[in-house]
Amino acid sequence: MKKYKFIIIVWIGVFTLMLSSCNDDFLERAPIVNLSDANFWKSENDLKIYCNNFYNQGGLLPRYDGWNAGPYSQDGSDGSDIQVFVNYNRRMNGENTLPSSGGGWSSGDWGLLRDINYFMDHYPSVEASPDKVNPYVGEALFFRSIFYFNKLRTFGDVPWITTTVGIDSDELTAPRTPRSQVAEAILQELDRAVEYLPTRGSGTYTGRITKEVALALQARIALYEGTWEKYHALKNTAFKVNGSDGSQFIQKAADAAGALIALGEANGFPALDNIGVENGYVNLFNQYDYSSYREVLLWRRYSKADGIMNHFANYLGHRGGGHGMTKSLVDSYLCLDGKPISVSSMYQGDRDLKSLVANRDPRLNQTILVDDGKHVLWEDPLTIFSVPLFGEGADNDVSTGYQQWKGLVPIYADWYGTWSSYNGAIYFRYAEVLLIYAEAKAELGTITQSDIDKTVNALRRRVGMDNGLLNIGNITTDPNWEFAGLSPVLQEIRRERKVELACEGYRVDDIFRWAAVDELIRGKRPLGAVLEQWYNYPGATPAFLEAVAPLPVNSDGYMDPYKNFSAMDGGFQFNLGRDYLSPIPTNELVLNPNLTQNPGW
Repeated sequence: MKKYKFIIIVWIGVFTLMLSSCNDDFLERAPIVNLSDANFWKSENDLKIYCNNFYNQGGLLPRYDGWNAGPYSQDGSDGSDIQVFVNYNRRMNGENTLPSSGGGWSSGDWGLLRDINYFMDHYPSVEASPDKVNPYVGEALFFRSIFYFNKLRTFGDVPWITTTVGIDSDELTAPRTPRSQVAEAILQELDRAVEYLPTRGSGTYTGRITKEVALALQARIALYEGTWEKYHALKNTAFKVNGSDGSQFIQKAADAAGALIALGEANGFPALDNIGVENGYVNLFNQYDYSSYREVLLWRRYSKADGIMNHFANYLGHRGGGHGMTKSLVDSYLCLDGKPISVSSMYQGDRDLKSLVANRDPRLNQTILVDDGKHVLWEDPLTIFSVPLFGEGADNDVSTGYQQWKGLVPIYADWYGTWSSYNGAIYFRYAEVLLIYAEAKAELGTITQSDIDKTVNALRRRVGMDNGLLNIGNITTDPNWEFAGLSPVLQEIRRERKVELACEGYRVDDIFRWAAVDELIRGKRPLGAVLEQWYNYPGATPAFLEAVAPLPVNSDGYMDPYKNFSAMDGGFQFNLGRDYLSPIPTNELVLNPNLTQNPGW
């Protein structure tokens, strides 16, 4: 038993906190001080200082300051069907193994929860009015919700603990709480957070959590759990929640997203940005400062002056990053008439990049690089994209021929010598909320054309798709719809989510909550562009042509990046009865006999 008692970090009377200035610089700077517990919990400022620490914890809000670790490569790193890395994802191929320790369940993995619970146990000691205290309580509840959502997505059932745990606490030997109860508890915590947090409205961006951000998180979590429970029950997987179809969570997603939409309609915040602006979509993802953006609810700032940088923009856009978008993604973009490529007369084929994007949803042309003389890699010196990066070395190549423009920053002076960039990392974007609302309403069977107009069609109008709006009474049948047995309106809402949020790190979560690995991943190998378009490319160097020649293709000439991996001969071998959740390490099962293992492990 004594060994298990150290699963949670023991409080020793001194804790490490991060100080901040009065603005959102606390997302950049982190001078560290040690404060005595006896001298703390006195003032409103003490609560602020403590909460500042949560903003800088990568386990809550990702820092994205490592190499090739940015949000615009996450779909590829996770092994999705829309973006792939040069090496295949082992989990998607069923190659994960049962760990003896660690695996996301070690003491360090629970330390953040203890820090949050310590705050919740001690904030009542502060002698200040509720209007001064409650916003910081709301922040702590928000971050505890993120912590538990991450655990729920990883393990399903997890112990629900909301107080500081000592070495003799009964919680250390408690069983796992069923996932549906955990999700319900998270949403209740977010109800309190929404009540306590201030509304930003048209006010100045501070970098702190507001009511709008809490509603966005609540909508995200509720939709995830509701659709997980619905579709795993429909497919009778080992991960279903007995007796639940998830409808109560889907309704909560609609309510939370609807409340946020109502705030936007009343206050002008949140709202979509760059409506009708040339390249307005791609320019959402290359800004250094989002303070004035109405669409970006929460983001991380990077600062050249303070030496706080990221690498993802230039690593992906200027070096390839070993990633590439897939044929599955580019085939999903509609033509300008609102019809899929399978039936639209406007489709020009995919034998070259310029034809591929012709007459298509403009978001395609603003997500991948095209040799049309308009896709800028560098502004000074001016450098225009011509061919994908092949033959540059594994992590520098483009894995599929479809090289990414979304998230690229064309400022050479920042990149040169350091491979660095300073574009902000977006955590919550209003477009996601619109898509949550549309999906939830469609799942509930209550969606109207008015709902579509203020969600899906608002996103299409933003990029100039005025002749390709979605009419739920007249949806064109697509013979290549991805999901069997799904209604046409849900097929199109899922398509819209796929293209609007492409390469932003949502796709694998979506596939898992829809229980759709069998339809989108298993038994398949992701494909890329038609390779032969570059065989006789004007101006191509001998080195480029030499690099292109041996790249693997399938029988139809499409790049097949995993063809030469013997483990991928039959496509991804995801274990449908096991790999939707991660296992509990074996040492934890020994230390706490009341824990149970996940299915298939």
